[in-house]
Amino acid sequence: MRSFTKKIMTSLICGSLTLGASTLAAAEETKPEADLTVGLYNQYVWRGWTFSEDSMVIQPSMTVAYKGFGFNWCNLDTEQYDPTASETNNWNETDLTLSYDWSMAGLDFGVGYIYYALDNADDSQEVYAAVSKDMLLTPTLTIYRDYDSFPGWYITADISYSLPLSPSMSLDLGAKASYLMADEATTYADPSDPNDEFSNFFDGVLSVALPISVGEYLTITPEAYCSFALSNDAEDLLEADNAGFDNDETNFYGGVSASFAF
Repeated sequence: MRSFTKKIMTSLICGSLTLGASTLAAAEETKPEADLTVGLYNQYVWRGWTFSEDSMVIQPSMTVAYKGFGFNWCNLDTEQYDPTASETNNWNETDLTLSYDWSMAGLDFGVGYIYYALDNADDSQEVYAAVSKDMLLTPTLTIYRDYDSFPGWYITADISYSLPLSPSMSLDLGAKASYLMADEATTYADPSDPNDEFSNFFDGVLSVALPISVGEYLTITPEAYCSFALSNDAEDLLEADNAGFDNDETNFYGGVSASFAF
């Protein structure tokens, strides 16, 4: 059961990256806008799970947006480590995200669809809806629904704050908490009752980034993250599924990304 879960989850990472590039963006561009970003990180962590060890993770993405509509392509290229597999693939995932963002009544809204094309597991599909408020700490609520190979709900609440340090640099701080509800025990099982599906607070993430503008189009961003379990059940599930890696339910990771926008 958990080995099946891990096989699926090992490849389902880029959805969180594509959402960050496409959700709650400016809703009414007068012309198409594009963003090409390449991130280099020391570890592969997605929604609390650890999926790499002793390797550099390379995560490129490309986003095109026009009048609130967005299209994002993302893939993962890394020296993937999987203690349960005899061999791994460096190029193991390609994701497609379609999104639409708009503002109304002082709130920002976003909806989207993500298709996960996976190399070592069945492909999966997910939809999401998000709402945020442009105010101090920018509170954001996002609801994800996987309705295909990994059915369940993943709900996140985020806050963020950007402190300008100079005309070309800012300090960005963020915090996220999540709740996970699986439809079936065969996807996520309750550690205290393997016949029952998991439903509890899951992972939290603290983040700090330092975006540095280099000229008109290029931004270099050093980033650091701390991911940790939010409940005893989440600790048990993450520790079991992360077996074989150096880290368990708490991970410190980071790197640097370069973004070219035009």
